[in-house]
Amino acid sequence: MTDHNDIDKVSGTATTGHEWDGIKELNTPLPRWWVLTFYATILWAIGYWIVYPAWPLLWSHTSGIWNYSTRAEVATELASLEKIRGDKMTVLGKASLADIEKDPALLALARARGKTVFGDNCAPCHGTGGAGAKGYPNLNDDEWLWGGSLDQISQTIQFGIRSGHQKAHESAMLAFGKEGVLKAGQIETVANYVRSLSGLPTSAGFDAAAGAKLFKDNCTSCHGDNGKGNQELGAPDLTDKIWLYGSDEATLIETITNGRAGVMPAWVGRLDPTTIKALTVYVHSLGGGK
Repeated sequence: MTDHNDIDKVSGTATTGHEWDGIKELNTPLPRWWVLTFYATILWAIGYWIVYPAWPLLWSHTSGIWNYSTRAEVATELASLEKIRGDKMTVLGKASLADIEKDPALLALARARGKTVFGDNCAPCHGTGGAGAKGYPNLNDDEWLWGGSLDQISQTIQFGIRSGHQKAHESAMLAFGKEGVLKAGQIETVANYVRSLSGLPTSAGFDAAAGAKLFKDNCTSCHGDNGKGNQELGAPDLTDKIWLYGSDEATLIETITNGRAGVMPAWVGRLDPTTIKALTVYVHSLGGGK
């Protein structure tokens, strides 16, 4: 209760009569406009609970007297959009990949659809522009582990790489150090030889002849005699200065020691055939398609 007889000498304001350790509480109520606004927000909240879906129930939620749902609105708008696209997407689905690229209208439709799908599904690994990252291939260049033709890209998107699908691309780089095939000194020599293939500097004391022999005995079956790679095996070209995991000596030693076996998921079954076709065309158009 406010003690109107007790006036604070400094501020001239009446106190509430409460005192703690010699400190008195001033009676300074909130402004009326603030209190009215606070009550208004309470009334607004109650009204919102009544009109819109708000309260969770055991298996669902209150629907509100207007039965409004932003999710339902989005679903309706997407259904309308798909209805508009329907005929065009049907034509796109029936056309071959080669025919799509020859038809400007179909090509534009496929790229537009593919760009959206790429952003939703592929960009987290390959980047929004397809430039890739460490361990994730750049889709803008002309170097493809498994080939950059329309059919090859479609195969990769559908079934993935080491994804577990029976039609997936399968390959694995042997862990030469972990499996005891090569010793630490030999791995260092091979790593420097691989660097030399693309014109990178090698460490002091590097024995090129020894590196060439170790490479021939252990690496040429996949990467070829000249290190140019093999798309049928997914073996990268070691001479093009494009590196999936990095070209420094430490990274190459890590790669040779423990191997690499990155995984790309299979999108067949996740995306419908027409969408995969559009995505294929979009990826092919990024600048690295052959």
